[in-house]
Amino acid sequence: MPNENIPMKNEDLESLLNIAVDAAKQSYSPYSNFRVGAAVISENRKIFSGCNIENRSYPAGICAEITAISKLISSGEKKICAIAVVGLDSDNFLPPCGVCRQFMTEFGNDFPVLMANKKMEYQIVSVAQLLPSDSLHDLKKYEIK
Repeated sequence: MPNENIPMKNEDLESLLNIAVDAAKQSYSPYSNFRVGAAVISENRKIFSGCNIENRSYPAGICAEITAISKLISSGEKKICAIAVVGLDSDNFLPPCGVCRQFMTEFGNDFPVLMANKKMEYQIVSVAQLLPSDSLHDLKKYEIK
């Protein structure tokens, strides 16, 4: 499932999860008290982390995944090889929200998404599994020539 260009080992994915946990501990979530962390690895093996940042103006809040990916992109990286998302206060695996799924597919749909809960149990799926009908990539298939 990982991008074939960058082989990912289980220990790489677990390291990514641990970095996401550390990021979640930095969460600014005074309204929901729901701490989320994410860590993303680029094709150059650089890791960027992020946490959710809430705001009393609800739409102005930022998800952990978007924070981490924005750091990756703003540092000059362009390709995501894997992302880990953890909910420190969730009993369930924490899948990215719809906005984050759409945001992720802007930068590829063939990388693994590691979704974890507060017990550090996790499930791995691909972005394509989370967003099977990705309009950006689907439109490119049907492009008029």
